[in-house]
Amino acid sequence: MRKTAAKLLAVAAIATSVATIAGGTAVADPAAGVTPAATDIVGVGSDTTQALFNQFSTDYNAFVGASGTKLYSYDATGTSPITPKAGALTIPRPNGSGAGITALNANNSATLDFARSSRGPKNGTGGDPVTDLFIAYAKDAVSWAALSSGSHAPANLTADQLTKIYNCTYTTWNQIDPSLSTATIKAFLPQNGSGTRSFFLQALGLTNPGTCVQATTVQENRGTDAVLNDIDAIVPYSAAHYIGQVYNGHSSGSDAAGPLSIRSIDGVAPVDPATNTLSATFANSAFGRTVYNVVRQADWNAGDARATALKAIFSKDGWICKNATAIADIKSYGFRTLPGTACGTISVPTP
Repeated sequence: MRKTAAKLLAVAAIATSVATIAGGTAVADPAAGVTPAATDIVGVGSDTTQALFNQFSTDYNAFVGASGTKLYSYDATGTSPITPKAGALTIPRPNGSGAGITALNANNSATLDFARSSRGPKNGTGGDPVTDLFIAYAKDAVSWAALSSGSHAPANLTADQLTKIYNCTYTTWNQIDPSLSTATIKAFLPQNGSGTRSFFLQALGLTNPGTCVQATTVQENRGTDAVLNDIDAIVPYSAAHYIGQVYNGHSSGSDAAGPLSIRSIDGVAPVDPATNTLSATFANSAFGRTVYNVVRQADWNAGDARATALKAIFSKDGWICKNATAIADIKSYGFRTLPGTACGTISVPTP
């Protein structure tokens, strides 16, 4: 009996150790001193999903163990250039979805395997290559943010009002409502190449912003940027990223909401106040978006060890869509899981 009890305690200790590793603290980029192997699966791109992918990397690598093919993800910002893998080309660090997709297609699997994207495929002339696959895995939404205290901005703006702010029809607050300040609105957008930027403009029916929109762009989802500490500033903001930062303890350094709070559109709050989760109503509005991982079609269909590794992570039956820890990570970082069998659905850009 004593031997049996000892064995059970030993098994329990091992299980606890594994659970602790699987739930370990995520780190930005591969950990110091770690260089991904040429056979590992390595990605770059979106700021919106980088914190979630840092956690995915920690948990997936614990899941596959010492001998498994590892998953690594480089943040959108940090020291540049980077050498993503052992023996790889050195490349400028891609900042945002578009930059990540461009880098993916400018290199091969010796350097990069996937790009994080907070937008769907861009179709038509000047769009994404038809040789890319966009693999869905979670739901986000984009709203707008302003100073929590003292802002001239109202608690709610309609989609039409936001469109008129970003096309410069409205340049002062009192044009929205005569009771508001006569001060000039300072509308910001995230950096070029940002999936949040392109999605937000598309949701407002705009191809490009008006000339009144601030020329000095800011890093997306960074309420800590000093230029946003202004009573007249507004900026698009990922609702999931905000929830992860503010309610679930996933702030780190400049990656924080700072003095900003996220606001409503058309009277719908992006955060459900009862649960501090992404509102289903807001996520299902025109401002809701699916987030993706982008891979090369040739790599996905190659039938080799790399294709097997990619599918083990990203496919409908892969770790992200099926593993309980991955699903918990998605929720912890503020995203909603996709309904039914939508996780792992593949979209291809059209020419």
